[in-house]
Formats: sequence, C-alpha cells, structure tokens
Amino acid sequence: MSNKLFVGNLSFNTTENDLQDAFAAHGTVTEANLMMDRATGRPRGFAFITMSSPEEAQKAIQALNGANLDGRDLTVNEARPKATGSTGGYGNGGGGGGGGYNRGGSSIRGY
Repeated sequence: MSNKLFVGNLSFNTTENDLQDAFAAHGTVTEANLMMDRATGRPRGFAFITMSSPEEAQKAIQALNGANLDGRDLTVNEARPKATGSTGGYGNGGGGGGGGYNRGGSSIRGY
C-alpha cells in the first residue's frame, strides 16, 4: 500500500488546512494538495493527501471514507499512479487525419 491517498467529493469550500486537520487525527500528514482549476482558480473537488506511512494511510481510509466533511461524504482511497503514455485529450494523443501533398510518393499531377 502507498502513503498517497485520493480524496474525492470535496466541497468547494474545503481548504487544504481543513484536509490537513481531518487527516492529522489519523496520523502524520506530510503533504496535502487540493487540486485547483487553472482557468478559474476554484477547487476541482478532489485532493491528494500523503501520510507518513502506509499504515497511517490505511487507518485514514478506514476512518474517513464515507465520512462527512463540509456537508459532503468523502471518497478516500489509495491514489493510483498516473497512466503512462496518456497525454489526455483524444485517445492516446495520437495522430490526426491523413492529407497533405506528396505523402509517401508523388500525388501531384505532372511530377
């Protein structure tokens, strides 16, 4: 088990300090990252919390998954690593349509 936890279904009023306080009751919090929307600067409704040990992370999951914070029932589980090779957007970030002149050989008349 990892030390890093995903926390979802957060109220937009919840702060990193609120998360720090809630999780500190179950162990030492080494990092609290509330994800923010780049365009609006508002919280996105989820965060990542890093506990000091896997045992403390498991204890926090058991205590806080489904617990109410700021009027919302939290979803707390082990954070999964980012998918490799994915660039977001469309599929795996590959390709685009064909087109273009002279692709793989002469396609323009007279040449």
